[in-house]
Amino acid sequence: MVSFRAVDTPSLRRGWTTGACAAAAARAAAEGLLTGQFPDPVAIRLPGGGTAAFALAETLRLPGAVMAAIVKDAGDDPDVTHGALIRVTLSLGVPLSGVTFRAGPGVGIVTLPGLPVPPGEPAINPVPRRMIAEALAEAAALFGGGSDWVVEVSVPGGELLAERTMNGRLGIRGGLSILGTTGIVIPYSCAAWIDSIRRGIDVARATGITHVAAATGRTSEEAVQRLYGLPDQALLDMGDFVGGTLKYLRRHPVARVTLAGGLAKMTKLAQGRLDLHSKRGGVDGDALGALAVRLGASAGQAALIATANTTAQAFYFAGSLPLAATIAAEAHRVAQSVLEDAPIRLDVLLIDREGRVVASHQP
Repeated sequence: MVSFRAVDTPSLRRGWTTGACAAAAARAAAEGLLTGQFPDPVAIRLPGGGTAAFALAETLRLPGAVMAAIVKDAGDDPDVTHGALIRVTLSLGVPLSGVTFRAGPGVGIVTLPGLPVPPGEPAINPVPRRMIAEALAEAAALFGGGSDWVVEVSVPGGELLAERTMNGRLGIRGGLSILGTTGIVIPYSCAAWIDSIRRGIDVARATGITHVAAATGRTSEEAVQRLYGLPDQALLDMGDFVGGTLKYLRRHPVARVTLAGGLAKMTKLAQGRLDLHSKRGGVDGDALGALAVRLGASAGQAALIATANTTAQAFYFAGSLPLAATIAAEAHRVAQSVLEDAPIRLDVLLIDREGRVVASHQP
């Protein structure tokens, strides 16, 4: 069996999901309850195979229960939960009740349909639930316990951390979600962000929303919300992940979709980019200049556009040329090619830094 541990590598250090930390805390708590001794470090099995070991940050014996806690280490990923304390308070359940999950302070409750767990349940996703249940079963098999447990997961300060996530829009109230499908956080994979986009689409569909807007940033999002009067649940913080957003919408369509973004990001989409992050490359100035020529620009004007310091400056140099409208139409064409024949009415908005609609395309 392969074992994993969070170590420095020549590139970026991996970390652990909140779900893995909760499973490890539950495993330590189970052993503490059954034997009176807490294993430190405590090891768990990961969903994809292998094991991971965690140091305990806290242990506590309570009347009829025990608590164990682990500090989440997200490695080199800029995760809002990095350094958070993941606590599990464990007690024996009533016979034949199985594993019962409860949300402690800092862990949210699901209030809207469309998420992997139903409304009224703690926001502990299915894979972390399975990891916790398997960790408890392993402890019981080793130390003579049963299969009925009450598991309360809490994250001190989780309510404030949740304000920096998309939980509010997803209808998760009171704190964070306990997440993870592999147990491992890969730095800058943005897996939680992408998952939130997908869950946002799921919630919109489940609550009957027929028009969603996917924006690349806060300014674009505020502009499109003002324009259409959309509720918060209809807004998708797409960021740079336009390709992933469109591909998920293709499989899970919403009747109307608006893509809204700044000039640079939407120009990159128009030029065929589906990952809009600056690390994947900037706007192709030469292609933008060539497009300007086709729209009637002089050689000098096209040169100014091609060599502009910023995309906003390039659009300024375009003057009365229909450059923005053409970029909106091209961005629509690229996006529509990803959606293929999904039953979606698509429109595209280009938003400037002041939140004004510079151009739009809606066939």
